[in-house]
Amino acid sequence: MADQSLKLAVLHQNGWQLESIVDRLRAARSDWMARHGRSCEPDERELPSRKIMGEVVEALSGALFPMLLGPADLRLESEDFYVGHTLDAALNALLQQICLELGHGVRPSLEIERQARSIVQDFALTLPQLRRLLDDDVMAAFRGDPAARSVDEVLLCYPGIVAMIHHRIAHHLYKAGLPLMARMTSELAHSATGIDIHPGAQIGSSFFIDHGTGVVIGETAIIGDRVRIYQAVTLGAKRFESDETGQLVKGQPRHPIVENDVVIYAGATILGRITIGEGSSIGGNVWLTRSVPPGSNVSQANVQNQVGNTG
Repeated sequence: MADQSLKLAVLHQNGWQLESIVDRLRAARSDWMARHGRSCEPDERELPSRKIMGEVVEALSGALFPMLLGPADLRLESEDFYVGHTLDAALNALLQQICLELGHGVRPSLEIERQARSIVQDFALTLPQLRRLLDDDVMAAFRGDPAARSVDEVLLCYPGIVAMIHHRIAHHLYKAGLPLMARMTSELAHSATGIDIHPGAQIGSSFFIDHGTGVVIGETAIIGDRVRIYQAVTLGAKRFESDETGQLVKGQPRHPIVENDVVIYAGATILGRITIGEGSSIGGNVWLTRSVPPGSNVSQANVQNQVGNTG
């Protein structure tokens, strides 16, 4: 305590009034805890770390695609060793973070650690399937973009692939009952790419996001196989249900269902629990709040005509 006071006194000499600011920040934390019914701050971290989750996802990306997303000096003869070593470190770090989320607000126990280990084991066993899903996403981007020169370029450069690596991991964590860690993982990709995919969204195979900036996909969206969407597309909610006290009802299906082989062009906004039928094409900047049958070709012009005819 004396050492801490001495350090603050030295900092005070710089003229920043840090001692006063530190006191007022402590008071702000106390006020926040009081408003949320907490008696005191924990002695150590109680919740998962965004920084560590970023390191875990980076390590998992390297293990999934070692010769492209792994270290620059990796050689083929040491590829398997690198994958094993990296996975061991990443899964142990993931275990610690899961224990923090599962144990938040409760006493540490052997049961929490057992549950966390089971989740990590299940996740580890799905990694080969996850790699194959991501291979399909990469191939969808390569086939769907005439500017793509190789699958390596797609994996190394395309923001949509970065977003999908994060989403495939985040969705597994979400289904495992780890919403905070899942959201951290998806928000890391959101920050890096401008693509906002809620970890609860269900996305099929061979999914391609072209360009990507401004894409928003909501929590209860369901997307089929071989779907392609462009920048600034929103799959959102039309309205939010509330209970008798005015509080939002969470977890209700409120986002679109997009069936197989649909293309949604730039700037389209699709809202509510509606269905976009298989093989449909949704034009740029369309605002859509009604279901459309399979094989539909929806453009601004025909949407406006239909709205005008109803009047």
